This record gives sequence, C-alpha cells and structure tokens, in this order.
Amino acid sequence: MYNSIRPGKPWKDTDGNLIQAHGGSILYHNGTYYWYGENKEKNDATNKIWHYGVRCYSSKDLYNWKSEGIILEPSEDLKSPLHPCRIMDRPHIVYNRFTKQFVMWVKFAGTEKDHRKWEVQYMGIAVSDDITKPFKLIKTIRPLGMETGDFDLYVDPRDGKGYFIFDRVHTEIVIADLTSDYLDVTGYYSSHFPHEGPPTAREAPCFFKRKDKYYIITSGTTGYFPNRSEVAMAQLMHGPYTVFKNLCVNDTKKTSFDCQFSSVFKHPQRKDLYIAVGDRWYQKGVEINGRLEPDTSEAGYVWLPIMFHDNIPFIVWRDEWRIEDFELCEEEKPKWLTEIIFEE
Repeated sequence: MYNSIRPGKPWKDTDGNLIQAHGGSILYHNGTYYWYGENKEKNDATNKIWHYGVRCYSSKDLYNWKSEGIILEPSEDLKSPLHPCRIMDRPHIVYNRFTKQFVMWVKFAGTEKDHRKWEVQYMGIAVSDDITKPFKLIKTIRPLGMETGDFDLYVDPRDGKGYFIFDRVHTEIVIADLTSDYLDVTGYYSSHFPHEGPPTAREAPCFFKRKDKYYIITSGTTGYFPNRSEVAMAQLMHGPYTVFKNLCVNDTKKTSFDCQFSSVFKHPQRKDLYIAVGDRWYQKGVEINGRLEPDTSEAGYVWLPIMFHDNIPFIVWRDEWRIEDFELCEEEKPKWLTEIIFEE
C-alpha cells in the first residue's frame, strides 16, 4: 500500500507489477480515478515491439492502482496500426456526456511498408460504453489533412465542447475544435508556437485550464532524451498565447527533471491541485552498438504538483508528496469544518 507519491521511484499496481500506463493521462468518473496509457510490458531495447495495447488502472486515492487490463487490444494483423511492432502513442480518453460514450484518440505513425516512418502520423478513434471494457477502433483519420503528432484532448466542463491540441509534425502546435460526438474535427483551428523543426519545435502538448486562463505545457523534440519544458498562457482557448520558458524552476539539468510530461490532471476535490503527469523514459538504459537505448518496459513516472505565482505556473522538484497536503475544495469540506470556520 502506498500513501504518498514519490516521483521517479518504481510504482507497482496492487498485484505487484510495474504500472504500464505510459504517455497517458488520468480521468475521474463517478468517484473513481482511471489511469491509462501505452502498455510497454513486452518492450525492451533489443526487440521490435513498440507497444502491447492500452492498459487501464483504477484507484480511489491516486496512490494505489488496480489493473483493469488491456482496454485497447493489440492486433496480430501486421497491416493493422495496432500491431505491436508498429508505432502507437499517447492515448487520451474523454467522456461524452451527450452520447454516454468514452472516446479514445491514439497517435499512429508509419506505413505498412515502413513501420517506423515517423514522419507519417495520423489518428485512430476508438469508443467504449465503459472505460474498463475493450474499446473498438472505429476509424483512422488525418485531421485537417495534417501530419498529427503528440496531442491532448480537452472538454470544457461548462458546455461539453471538445478540443484537439496537437503537434503538427514538427512545425507548430494546433488547437482544433472537435465535433459534438468527439469523433472528428469541425475544421476550425488556430496555430501557435511556429518553429523550423527539431529540436526547438514543440511536441507533447499538455493542456489545462485554471480559473479564466488557458495553459499549454510543451517539450522540445529530442526523442526519448528529456529536454526543457515550456508553458504558455492565454485569455482565450485559441489564444494568443504568451510563452514562459522556465516551467521547472529548480531543474538544474534543464531536462524537466529527466522526464517528458504527457498530461495535466485537475484534482476534482483538492483546492488548486493540478498534477503534471510525466514519463521518465530512461529509467533504465541499455547500450546497443555504442548507443544508449531506453528499456521502456521499466520506464518510470514523474508526478508533480503545479504551483502558481500571479497566474504563471511553475513546478518544483519534490522527492515525496501527498494529495492530503492540499486543502479540500470549499464545497467538499466536511460540514463540521465549515461550521467552525463560520463561527470564527
């Protein structure tokens, strides 16, 4: 049993196995937290397996996670983008309160002839009526006719409107409106943070909203090697965004604490608690032909709370921290505590 979060330390599920939820995110639904991501359990630095589907975990406290199994199964068909030797990255799931469906988007890359041709990138859309039950891949799309790389999904809780935030490989970050069923884009979009290419081009966008401000965390394009994260802020969803380059304030190596962030989770009950969820891909490296390659089956996780100063977010390294360090939201405070505060 865990009772705290220890960034970078091995994190095991309730069966004692390393958690396999890489490049993923957390979804809170009906009182339960769900953590999902790329299943890398069969990967190592020497074989040709890239993934083994999408795995999901459930928790009541964000510390202890029960495996709910693989919710997007790999395919045995080499022509399928879900074959384990082909590239499938960064699943994101949103719940559509209108259709009562869970919608998963995943990034695919490569072609049938060249499975690792990363320049060819597109999206897969899968649906399920239950987040813990198998999702069905219903289609693949190339949104807006663009090569769509790392991405995030956001649903505005006020009106249920959805957005697709992605790296247009590898030139800019694009924010596109989703259709009402979240299965495609409408065609309306805006472009941000233009760059000529790697390593300065931005990828791995992590979107969140706090109060009346919109934020996007991004990383540079250096493969599995970690780099310095940036954060941008705007008054409107489609910008314009102002970039702040110093997100991780005591990050002496300028490597985002040796991780790449994949999403930001807003805690539903703790006041002003936003958790940056990241992967430490080089938790274990293997030297092959004189080059250090990551064993992604043992990649670790870096979860850290985001702090704010004059609405500007920043992250400070902590060896260990607890959800309980943050106050309950006012509406979630016990009745007796509210009465005491009122009496004072």
